[in-house]
Amino acid sequence: MSAETLLQYLNWLVFLVIFASTLLQAIRRPLPANIDIALLFGVPALVILIGLLSLIGSSPMPAWLNAVSGSLILSISYLLLRLVDDFATVPVALLASAPVLLVALCVPLFVVAPPLPGWLTALQIAYFVLLQLYAGIAFVRAARQVTGVTRRRLRAAATGSVLLGVDIIVLGLTRLGSGWMIVSGLAGLGTGISYFVGFAPPALLRRAWQEPELRAFLGRAALLPRLPTTQAIIEEVELGAATALGAHHASVGLLDAGTQQLHFVIEGDLRQYPVKDDYPAGQAFVRQKPVFSPDTPRDYPQYAAVSRASQSTALLIAPITAGKKRLGVLTVSSPRMVIFAEDDLALVQLLADQAAVVLESRALIDEAARVHAREEATRLKDDFLSAAAHDLKTPLTTLVAQAQLMERRALRRPDAPADINGLQRLVKEALRLRSLVLDLLDASRVEQGQLVGRREEADLTAVVREACSRHDSARHTCTVEAVGPVIGMYDPQRIGQLIENLIENAVKYSPDGGNICIHVWEEATDARLTVSDQGIGIPPADLPTLFERFHRGSNVDDRRFAGMGLGLFICRGIVEQHGGRIWTTSELGQGTTFHIALPRTTG
Repeated sequence: MSAETLLQYLNWLVFLVIFASTLLQAIRRPLPANIDIALLFGVPALVILIGLLSLIGSSPMPAWLNAVSGSLILSISYLLLRLVDDFATVPVALLASAPVLLVALCVPLFVVAPPLPGWLTALQIAYFVLLQLYAGIAFVRAARQVTGVTRRRLRAAATGSVLLGVDIIVLGLTRLGSGWMIVSGLAGLGTGISYFVGFAPPALLRRAWQEPELRAFLGRAALLPRLPTTQAIIEEVELGAATALGAHHASVGLLDAGTQQLHFVIEGDLRQYPVKDDYPAGQAFVRQKPVFSPDTPRDYPQYAAVSRASQSTALLIAPITAGKKRLGVLTVSSPRMVIFAEDDLALVQLLADQAAVVLESRALIDEAARVHAREEATRLKDDFLSAAAHDLKTPLTTLVAQAQLMERRALRRPDAPADINGLQRLVKEALRLRSLVLDLLDASRVEQGQLVGRREEADLTAVVREACSRHDSARHTCTVEAVGPVIGMYDPQRIGQLIENLIENAVKYSPDGGNICIHVWEEATDARLTVSDQGIGIPPADLPTLFERFHRGSNVDDRRFAGMGLGLFICRGIVEQHGGRIWTTSELGQGTTFHIALPRTTG
């Protein structure tokens, strides 16, 4: 037996085995796509059987049988076009005209005595080659628009079309030598295997193709609970599921326990569906079993309109369940019923189980965050009450004591002159009390983002010089270094408050006196400002939390340096609500410098 004959028999065996496999699949699940696949391999199988009959028989093969064989070969390109329409979209005009042309080209095979006219043979070849070329290009273009298993299947189908074209070309060269027969046989064998892999891949091959995307998803799964929002997690789960299964779309529906509805967010829109078992997602959730619907409009006619509108012809759905807690469903959909296989249910359930782990992990993280937030709120409340009670107590005690003293004096000596010193002390402590209350109000406005009011063009240098002049003294000299005006759009009142707070801070924490130097300059689009003192400094460990509410340096003695720890918090609010930033450098025992950068946009 020659190599050419052996290769031919091998080709026949492969096509017959593939046909038997696809025929069983079509019988078990008679969907249009499965029938088209079976027909595609059934036609070569019939041609092979006709060839076997010609080998077995002693008499020449009848003309009509030759015509049948030729017609079957021509029909392969049309059947391939139908499969293109199963995976992608073929223009209606082409899909309608292709069978008409096929019949027109096949009829002469039965009514015209051989040999056929050259022009007719050329038309038949052109019909076959052009449809084959169209199918190959269509498969390549469709492969670029999908991922995962579907991309690999479409690439295999495109390869089959190329090999079939090679086979047709080589058949024309076989008369030049027997070596071309081997090339033709190999191309034919490659065509059959490529089409089988593309249109009806075995389960083991599908799993091998799905494994890289599945591994990638599982590798990211540990990080998903740390994403900023639950919706971000859901989107990652949906992307991973769609990629692993080669689907066009995947969506997660979460149960709303209050309304007993499944909530899907699709393209930014919230869609709500009742928990019932009369539609695929509800059925998977209620029965807690995965659902495969290759033709949803047929399987669930009451939802046919919704299915067509969302292009969800084929569906894979699995319940997302953590223990006994039902969380929702994972739905993977495609507008093409040929994309999925029944054995994909195991994979979609695996992905749904992983989604349950991720969502439960996120729920635990959120609960821990809520507990921490409650603890932090309690701590801040306690800090506030402690700080407010301590700092409000001193001026209130002084006010009450001084007022009682003046009352007793007035009762003993109604005609005595007014106690000017006592009144001045009352005013001083009342102002101090007002300052503390205003700080509390400003801290609240910082939290609400409403501290800074209307902005107007202002000279930062002038504001700094005015504030510095009010605090200049023999014990604390205040100097300003500025080349000229620094103009920007600011809230003058709040900028003045910012400078006052920083200078007062410098004075307070420089108990031994010293120079307070303020430097103002322009830098690119920013106004820059530094306030430096020669005070007690700030421990390095306190710098990261220096601008938080109620925070005071660990080296600050509350009895020596009064305050609630709101001044720098308010300063940060003023700067940030102007679009700027503030930071600190300090050396313990040597002094501190506050740095400010403010946008210098003018009106």
